[in-house]
Order: sequence, then C-alpha cells, then structure tokens
Amino acid sequence: MTVRTRFAPSPTGFIHLGNIRSALYPWAFARSQKGTFILRIEDTDVERSSQAAVDVILESMAWLGMEPDEGPFYQMERMDRYKDVLGEMKAAGLVYPCYMSIAELDALREHQMAAKEKPRYDGTWRPEPGKTLPPVPEGVQPVLRFKNPIGGVVAWDDKVKGRIEIGNDELDDLVIARPDGTPTYNFCVVVDDIDMKITHVIRGDDHVNNTPRQINIFRALGKEPPVYAHLPTVLNEQGEKMSKRHGAKPVTQYRDDGFLPDAMVNYLARLGWSHGDDEIFSREQFLEWFNLDHLGRSAAQFDEAKLRWVNAQHMKAMPDEALASFVAQQLQKRGIAADDRLPRICAVFKDRCDTTVALADWAARFHTPIQPNPEELAKHVVEGVRPAIGMLAKMLETCPWDKAAIGEAIKEVLRATGMKMPQLAMPVRVLVMGTAQTPSLDAVLELCGRETVLERLKTA
Repeated sequence: MTVRTRFAPSPTGFIHLGNIRSALYPWAFARSQKGTFILRIEDTDVERSSQAAVDVILESMAWLGMEPDEGPFYQMERMDRYKDVLGEMKAAGLVYPCYMSIAELDALREHQMAAKEKPRYDGTWRPEPGKTLPPVPEGVQPVLRFKNPIGGVVAWDDKVKGRIEIGNDELDDLVIARPDGTPTYNFCVVVDDIDMKITHVIRGDDHVNNTPRQINIFRALGKEPPVYAHLPTVLNEQGEKMSKRHGAKPVTQYRDDGFLPDAMVNYLARLGWSHGDDEIFSREQFLEWFNLDHLGRSAAQFDEAKLRWVNAQHMKAMPDEALASFVAQQLQKRGIAADDRLPRICAVFKDRCDTTVALADWAARFHTPIQPNPEELAKHVVEGVRPAIGMLAKMLETCPWDKAAIGEAIKEVLRATGMKMPQLAMPVRVLVMGTAQTPSLDAVLELCGRETVLERLKTA
C-alpha cells in the first residue's frame, strides 16, 4: 500500500502555527514512508473563503519546504462530482429528503433539552417500512439526510487516542445536502478521501466528532475508511487554544521575524511528537525518525522563548554561506545590498543572535553609517582615552589589514599607554560599531575595513 496523506485547510483567514502543525505531520509521514502528500483546499464556505487566504497557505507551506506532491485541489471545483455521488446515494436509498423547517428543528431541540435529552434530529422524515410520513409541505425545498445505521457502534483504532467507540444511536441522520443542493462538509470530505485514495487522515482532534459520521458514509459507499490520527490542540502561551481570536500570528510573520524554516520544522515537530530526548535535529533526521507511534496525547503549549532557542541552535549549526543568504534577504528589505563580507560577519556574530533579523541588525552596521549610543559615548569616549584612540588610528593606517596584525596594534597601544584592554576596547567599539558590546575587537575591525574604521575613529 502506498501511503497517501492530505492537508485540507479552509481558506477563511490566515494560517497560524496550530494549523500548520496539522500539515507538518501528514507531510512528514508521507515523506518518511515514501508516499504522497496532497493539498486540498476546503473552500465551500464561499462567504468567508478568499484567494488571499489560499495564497498565504501556499506561501507558508513553500517557506517551510512542505510543498504537496498533488494539488492544490479545490472543493468548489468538484461540485459536479459530489452531485453525481449524491445521485448514486439517492438511487441506492441511502439518503432521503427532509422537510423539517429550522423553526421546527429549534422547537424540537428546546423540547429535548427541557427533558434533559441530547438534542438531535428525531427522524420525522426518515422512511421506514410501515411508517407513514407527514404530508409534503408546499413550496419547501428539502435538505438531504444520510440514513445513519441504527444500533451497533462505530469504532476505530486512533493512532493517537487509541480505541474509540461511539454508538450509532448517539448519531442522528446527518444533513449531506442543503435545500439548494450544495453538499455539506462531512459528505464532501468522504468523497474527496475516496477519490484521492487517502490512506491516513492526520488532523486536529476538533474533528473527532466528525469521524464516526464520516466512517458511516465511507461504509455506505462500500469503502473502508482510512487510518485516523487525531492530534491534540496546540495552546498559546496563556494556555488557550491557539487561534486568530487569541492573538496567534500568521506563519509568514515568523519568516519575516527572522526564523529559519528548518528551525520552525524542528520546533513544530516537537509540539506533539518526540524522538527520545532529542530537542535539536535536522529536517532529514526528522523525516527519518517520524512515525505515528510517538505522537503525544496531551495538548502542547507554544513557547516563543523555546522557539527562539531552537532557532539560535540552528543558526549556530548552519554553514555561514547558507546563513548569509537568509540575512541578505533581511538586509534587502531595509534597502541594504550586502557584499562578500556577509558570510564572515555571520560567522563572527551568529553565536549572539537568535534570529536572522538580529543578525541583520549587526550586519547593517558594516554597510551603513552608524549612530553611537549617546550614553555609551559619554561613558566610554572620555578625554583620557582620546590620545590612545589617536595612537591606534595612526598604527591602523599602515599595518597589514588582517586580524593578527590589528590585534598586535591594539596590544602595542596598551603597552605604550599602560591601559587595560577594556579601557581602550570599549570606546573603540562604541565609535566603530555604535555599542560597547561586540565580539572580539580585532575580528570586528578587520571586517569593518580600514577606511571605515579610520573614518569612525576620527569622530573621537
């Protein structure tokens, strides 16, 4: 059996980390099993769906390197297929028209709740042998309801939650087509999963209640349902379900904020799955290790500090040339064209940064004029150190421009003046880089270039 998985988002708003994690696992499972990953856009909510939301889904998946093997398929383009299957179900007696009005349904629910019963459709219009149906009201377009089995249970072995059994008598007859003939969500999903030969459905556990209904429709159509894995919710930092309403950010915002795609995949993978105690791993390791047996059963909580730490580890481990390409994109947004020093700048500064935005902040100081921090300027560039700064500038005019020679020039000034390294290094850093806190001074000066260093030291 070739594994076939799918991600089926609704394009009704931006896609956040909780949503994309529901794409990550089916993508990873398909990749780990050399199977096929399918993208299906469930856009039947015409009023709320938008092309802009579709574009963000595609953009987010492309950024994370999770492109589908097939799709995107759009449900609105498959309406004729759904209507054909509805016709087959009518012919087979699997569905029936229901003329109960919304007002009648509301009254039924109120009555059931008052009697402390579970509110559900009571089968008024369900045809049964020997049963007399009410007269068909004039001018009313019926909905189509699926004849759910009576008695027995719907059961499946969920790859996350274990064995789940639900009595058929708990389920009422589902509406699968509206009065205008348009099919409903649970029906469309089953037809899609059959046509696309989906073998594993890996999705959020907010769908658990839909699963028994979908299984019954699969079986009515003579098909075996796929394997199900229902993932626990992703919570935000306040412990609420991650959602747009509760401040979740679009996935693309993390790209703009300087997070690496491989770090995001690493972090998201650990929001509900584990491989022993491994915290940091590559995309390749993740795909090699991933299976459905180590999915967590409890809700995972997003932690931005942890995400930043994971991102920092990936930045440190990344080859400087590769990291420089991400930093160059950040600089480009600021109108700064980086030069061939950028990989070496990344090498020197990446250990103190947790995003490519922070690294670009440092890199920008090498490519644009700087404004030293006034407080640090007043604190470090004092009258007593100006002669030493002038002496260093003189020596830097003629010394070979490499880290070793620059380091020797600094030491020579310290010997000649009797100053300690911080007394000289702090003001030089403030003048050249705008701040007293930088990595090794000789490495920073070398990268800055002789002309720029001498120009900035003159301002003392």
